[in-house]
Amino acid sequence: MKIKIKEFANKKGISLYKLAQIMNLPQPTIYSWAKGRTQPSYLNFDKLCDVLNCKIEDLLESEPVQNKLF
Repeated sequence: MKIKIKEFANKKGISLYKLAQIMNLPQPTIYSWAKGRTQPSYLNFDKLCDVLNCKIEDLLESEPVQNKLF
């Protein structure tokens, strides 16, 4: 699941690099979340929402549901 970190950070005028500094996390961690390679922990999701002033559900990008064949 991809997280819309970059979109929300851009709205706040914060680069991903600056976001990593604010959250006191390594820059590759933030980039990995933004690319959808890894997911933040619940604690980091809370911190991320506090920094970006949004809700968790705002950050989550819905993925299209594929039709299943029966």
